[in-house]
Amino acid sequence: MISVFDQTKLQGLLKDFYQLSRIRITVFDEDRNELCSYPEDIPAFCQIIRSCEAGERACVRCDKAACERAARERKTQIYRCHAGLTEAVTPLIVHDVLVGYLLFGHVYAYPDRESGWAEIRRCCEGLPLDLEALQQASRERPRLEPEYVRSATQILLAVASYLVMERMATLQSDHLAVQIDEYLSAHFTERVRAADLCRRFQIGKTQLYQIAKQLYGCGISEHVRALRVKLAKELLEERPELSLAEIAVQCGYHDYNYFIHVFTQAVGTPPGAFRRGK
Repeated sequence: MISVFDQTKLQGLLKDFYQLSRIRITVFDEDRNELCSYPEDIPAFCQIIRSCEAGERACVRCDKAACERAARERKTQIYRCHAGLTEAVTPLIVHDVLVGYLLFGHVYAYPDRESGWAEIRRCCEGLPLDLEALQQASRERPRLEPEYVRSATQILLAVASYLVMERMATLQSDHLAVQIDEYLSAHFTERVRAADLCRRFQIGKTQLYQIAKQLYGCGISEHVRALRVKLAKELLEERPELSLAEIAVQCGYHDYNYFIHVFTQAVGTPPGAFRRGK
């Protein structure tokens, strides 16, 4: 674990979110281990789903896939879980390092009970469950409108930002992953190769890849590229006196055409058009 969480403060924050939204909320660490939640107990619907081994495995796979998408894209994901309920997860980022996830779930977001149950039944077919009990448990879930869910998601983002700002999650500065991140943050405009990082930190390529996935949800080269594109966007916006060729060099690209290609692929528009659009 590369971070330290203040669970006393976290519990109070999660309780506040629940009192506002009436939606259960959970904090996971970067390895998707549950740290705390409010309320602590999952609703009866999810207890029934997880009562069988296949349902438990499906829940784990669903959470994992959503967290991996949030880590890779560095943004909130709203999705329907494998059992048909709506959930949202947002990554917790401290100094550009992924330290965990904030997730709310178990939301019944259907226009009516009939269509909702039809979809839930379809999602859960094949699981050895008591469907009558599951239907009753689904009726006990409050029905929320899509607009309510979107508003709750915005509050989730605010909670994530506040959590980081108030240092309820902090990095362990002596952790190898943090040292690697600090090095990359200082040297991403230089030539950064996996072999050089392995020699510098005395680790193997497999461990380096695992650390990169843990930190950024992607490989080292993808993260370096993202840092360079982010710097390029800042320079395009804030330094109009710089030519595109000068910006390319400052971002670590000595091949101007390759810089154009990388930026366009990442942003969806060439750097010149990006600058004019601002």
